[in-house]
Amino acid sequence: MKHLGFASVPAIQQYLRYAEDTGLSIPTTLHAAGLSPALISKENERITGEQFQKLIRSLIDQSNDPLLGLKSGNYVQPGSYSVLGYISMSCSTLKEAIDRVIPYEKLVGDMGVTTIGTERNDENNEERFLITWNCAYTDPIVRQHMIDNVLASWCNYSRWLANIEEGPLEVRLEHEKPAANLIEAYEKLFRCKVIFDQPLSCLVINQQYMDTPLRQPNQSLRKTLEEHASSQISILSDDSERLYTRVKNAIRSQLKQGVSRKDMVAELMGMNARTLQRKLQQASASYQQILDEVRQELAEDYLKNSQLPLQEIAVRLGFTEARSFHRSFKTWTGKTPGEYREQS
Repeated sequence: MKHLGFASVPAIQQYLRYAEDTGLSIPTTLHAAGLSPALISKENERITGEQFQKLIRSLIDQSNDPLLGLKSGNYVQPGSYSVLGYISMSCSTLKEAIDRVIPYEKLVGDMGVTTIGTERNDENNEERFLITWNCAYTDPIVRQHMIDNVLASWCNYSRWLANIEEGPLEVRLEHEKPAANLIEAYEKLFRCKVIFDQPLSCLVINQQYMDTPLRQPNQSLRKTLEEHASSQISILSDDSERLYTRVKNAIRSQLKQGVSRKDMVAELMGMNARTLQRKLQQASASYQQILDEVRQELAEDYLKNSQLPLQEIAVRLGFTEARSFHRSFKTWTGKTPGEYREQS
């Protein structure tokens, strides 16, 4: 069971601008993701990665457009990257912008991780840079559109930052090769050759592209913005980890009595259930996710290290019947409790 972290509201708003322009139903999309209009209007708020994945999936299902990810990349703005957008605007070159943004990309969300690598071009012995984005999302359809969106957004934003028209040398995408007319749309947006079925999704650029000067370099402003970003990263990590650990420990303590109720956990932490839910959402988590994680950990321990019957394990984990435990455990691990015990 993989926790998808969080996504910032500015990242969401890029997709919603696209939805509004193309006539997709924003209320339907927000409902599918369990989000309120009030929440997504606040720049400093965050939603869980699971909610963001549902939001994108709803747009995909509504539009039935294989190019949704690519087209939504045209709606990128500096604010789409939160404070990272303004850090990049104050840098001197594209390379500096990439280097300075990577350490803080968690502020935009946990959707993926950016890395920079190099390779040697055999034809002219030129060193080329690979700007790779590793998507963290698990839904294969959402993943494809999100990769398209991120790489398209990078290209569009880089052109705006540097006031240039050209694209990268090449774009590589991990998803399968689409129909010829769709490949044409990819190459029109990226303004270069696009190769599919690749091990990684990345932009291929040369040193000249990396050295492209930007519009408004301001080193003193960049340093100030980076200090702000560093403090946000620190607060985000410390507060989220502390809350997550406290809730996890409280649930584990409750399960020793075979119960787990959000209101009781909230009371142990000195707050009501609604406040706990809001704080968990801000920390890119949910009560159910943490409960499932604790249940899985305890279940695996019981199955490996005890001879307790499955009915007794189900009761200890707070399930009302063994069938519910059986179904949940198979969702978590891909195996039935009996199969897991036998293999362990």
